[in-house]
Amino acid sequence: MTIRKILIADDSNTERLNLTHILESAGYQVIAAQSGNEAKALAETQQPDLILLDIIMDDGDGYQACRAIKRNPATQAIPVIMVSSKSNPVDKQWAQKLGATNYIVKPYTDADVLAQIAQL
Repeated sequence: MTIRKILIADDSNTERLNLTHILESAGYQVIAAQSGNEAKALAETQQPDLILLDIIMDDGDGYQACRAIKRNPATQAIPVIMVSSKSNPVDKQWAQKLGATNYIVKPYTDADVLAQIAQL
């Protein structure tokens, strides 16, 4: 699978800008959402190759968004990587149960993010 277009969903402007910089520097096209609900809508209309989802967001958290994306036939095949400051193993297991492909813990390095994408 070739990944070109990546949807980032994070309610932190700083995080969105940081991830956008990392991904665009590596040659990816980036779409940004500020909430889980916005991410669900953009996933359906934009059909990204990958979604990076923060967990703690207003207006639909990352868990809700992941569940909805994985239950929607139009978006269920899109891989989802959760990106969160929650480093508890329970959070990672819950993300996997909801259909997340992988999990990146903040703070992360550019290499962490790019390595996760390369594994897909």
